[in-house]
Amino acid sequence: MLYLLFAPMADDFQIANLFRYITFRSGGALMTAMLIAFVFGQPMIGWLRRKQGRGQPIRAEGIERHVIEKAGTPTMGGFLILLGVMVGTLLWADLSNAYVWIVIFVTAGFGLIGFIDDYQKVTKQTTDGLGGKLKLAGEFTIALIAVWWATATATANGMDPAVTTSITFPFFKDFLFNLGPLFLVFGCLVIVGSGNAVNMTDGLDGLAIVPVMIAAATFGVIAYVVGRVDFAEYLQVLYTPGTGEILVFCGALLGAGLGFLWWNAPPAMIFMGDTGSLSLGGALGVIAVAVKHEIVLAIVGGLFVLEMVSVMVQVASFKLTGKRVFRMAPIHHHYEKKGWAEATIVIRFWIIAVVLALVGLATLKLR
Repeated sequence: MLYLLFAPMADDFQIANLFRYITFRSGGALMTAMLIAFVFGQPMIGWLRRKQGRGQPIRAEGIERHVIEKAGTPTMGGFLILLGVMVGTLLWADLSNAYVWIVIFVTAGFGLIGFIDDYQKVTKQTTDGLGGKLKLAGEFTIALIAVWWATATATANGMDPAVTTSITFPFFKDFLFNLGPLFLVFGCLVIVGSGNAVNMTDGLDGLAIVPVMIAAATFGVIAYVVGRVDFAEYLQVLYTPGTGEILVFCGALLGAGLGFLWWNAPPAMIFMGDTGSLSLGGALGVIAVAVKHEIVLAIVGGLFVLEMVSVMVQVASFKLTGKRVFRMAPIHHHYEKKGWAEATIVIRFWIIAVVLALVGLATLKLR
């Protein structure tokens, strides 16, 4: 909004020229989103606590101290994150850029699905929310629209149609694998998989939000680099015109995440719930698809992949052999069962997320 208002004045007013710079507007989005999360955090927590009563139900087969310590903590804190992200993005981004709306569409759509799931859990006081098949159907529908929209936008921006449906590979500067129409399926799997992987990671205070912020910051840098022809040529990465504006969204997500962490830090005063985890994971997935770095997302978001794989391995092992590989899945609960302190697990997982993000950024240069 501010870009469309002030950018045309840039030639007449020097201060208005700042709004032409994506980096300046990204900083503005970050500060705006963080301020919103700080200001509205306490009132929202109080309101949700009054409305939800006993808060989010805790799995009976989970860690005993979780049932005691976390009972009554309100959920749906993802509203606070989404409020900051949306206001920050809509205020500071170039709203004529289609990629901004694509990312907003997925974030809001997955957030709505997560809200319905959270609402059913809270109102029925059960850990069973929205049915799995219905949930996935909604996610795939939103993802399919987003992938089609992203490929159409890339083509409209001058990218070769054969490239828009291709996968790029880290460490290889010229190797592209064209999936053709199957790219729609691949893109959907990336977005839906990312959303659910973050959802599975959200199980301890602060565990999911910090790796999400790290991944968002990383992909903000990637979006900015691949969205500039000079940087893309220098680093020999695929130039994807228009995606640089995604950095503004990533800045807003980082700011909203920092504000939410203030209230979610141990002991958490609020949980993000599926409202937050699904929407944030979906956002990371669609950003990766837009900037053509889907495989890099598996590196940067390796922690989320590990959490999801641990659940898949646990389920497959139990169905096939009747035995469990882990004491409890997702894997962060396995370490809790082994006696690790919650803070130890969370901080060590944060460290892993930082290392993976650095590896993901290194792929821009190592080609």
